[in-house]
Amino acid sequence: MNIVFGTDGWRARVAEEYTFDAVRVCAQSVAEWVQKHGGADRGVVIGFDRRFASEHFAAAAAEVVAAHDVNVHLATAAAPTQSFSWATMRRKAKAGIVITASHNPWTDNGFKVKAETGAAGGPDMLKELEAVIRPLEAHPERVRRMKFDDAKAAGRIELFDPAPDYLAHVAELFDLEAFRAAGYTVVCEALYGSAGGYFPRLIGGGKTKVVELHGERNPYFGGVNPEPIPPNIDEFLRRIPAEHGDVGLAVDGDADRAGLADERGTFVTTLTLYALLMWYLCEVRGLRQPVVKTVNMTSMVDRLGAKYGVKVYEVPVGFKYIGPKMQETGAMMGGEESGGFGFAMHLPERDGIVADLFFLDFMLKTKKKPSELIAELMRMAGPSYYLRRDLHFEANAYTAAKERIMRTLREAAPEKLGGHAVAKIVHLDTNDGTKFFLDDGSWLLVRLSGTEPLVRVYAETRSQDELTPLLDAGEQMVKGA
Repeated sequence: MNIVFGTDGWRARVAEEYTFDAVRVCAQSVAEWVQKHGGADRGVVIGFDRRFASEHFAAAAAEVVAAHDVNVHLATAAAPTQSFSWATMRRKAKAGIVITASHNPWTDNGFKVKAETGAAGGPDMLKELEAVIRPLEAHPERVRRMKFDDAKAAGRIELFDPAPDYLAHVAELFDLEAFRAAGYTVVCEALYGSAGGYFPRLIGGGKTKVVELHGERNPYFGGVNPEPIPPNIDEFLRRIPAEHGDVGLAVDGDADRAGLADERGTFVTTLTLYALLMWYLCEVRGLRQPVVKTVNMTSMVDRLGAKYGVKVYEVPVGFKYIGPKMQETGAMMGGEESGGFGFAMHLPERDGIVADLFFLDFMLKTKKKPSELIAELMRMAGPSYYLRRDLHFEANAYTAAKERIMRTLREAAPEKLGGHAVAKIVHLDTNDGTKFFLDDGSWLLVRLSGTEPLVRVYAETRSQDELTPLLDAGEQMVKGA
């Protein structure tokens, strides 16, 4: 085993590193943490997604937590990850566990941890968990567990359906009847994941037509990674104009990431979506609390902050940083490049369904098409052109490559990149990359993954023509290291 919590939980390939023994080891770390912090009676919420054997891994985790005399609230069905964050808060549990690998390939599964607030477990909590995990990895036989039926008979495991409470709470955020009466045609992409059936239940049943794609369970995810970005959603993008859709709403495999397409079937980048949602909160909802963004998020957020008098905080990648910062600053919203957006009036955690519905509400309140809202945003806070390149390495060569690349990034002080003068260079506090700011507000970020043999190169420019040269410069830094 090699269990390491990354930006959002631990993920690995099923039957290789991700085994029942490994899940039990992780579950024991949560159980011991809850005991140590005095939350055994409040217990742990345990949920799961639609991946291969997720419900069985969840039951295995429940057996371990219950064996530590910690109460378990175990889901009866797969559901969006955020519904388990909500259940953790709603049921006043001390922690939450979600068996999911989010947008990872179908071969993987994962283990996410939630704090009592519903937010992702923070760095301090995860360090304590890993301290318990390390000695157990070599001795999984030391994990305490009890038979499921015995734990249930003893009253340690309570079964619950996560959907009703979550849907009722989402209904409090919106006028769902107005959505149903709007007469829109909304194409929704569930990617065979946990959101299957949720959009029809929330906004269907009236004049609005909901066309749901891939709402059934398929642990193979049709052979694509269940991440709502091209090319994974090419069919979805084609279906929007074919269905005469007014908008396309998408989520990832566990529904905590949002994807958006306009009425023409044009994909809207996650950076543009963040700016649209922030603009909506300021303009339609009249909010002025701070916002939190990750280091790889759009500069349009800063320009909107200046326009509306909203403070912008920047943190490392991952909701384990965003959630705590939202709570510390009283932020109304937090978001990251991967399409995860959290909202203070809802949860200090990502929710792709709510993010998509906020945009639908923006359309409804302004009576504008997605393309019209985007064009107006670009005139006000843009222009913005964004792309990310993922550079893959052989696993056995990645450690040495990381050292070379980090040394190159620390020593790199280019005067120009992509034809623009470099105005500022920032080495990330997490010591996993460097961000280069250019004189026109464009930027380039090179960031090394801590959980995969992967280096990501991100760029945002003010001109489409400048995007590829800037990404090429970043890739050259990585490959030339």
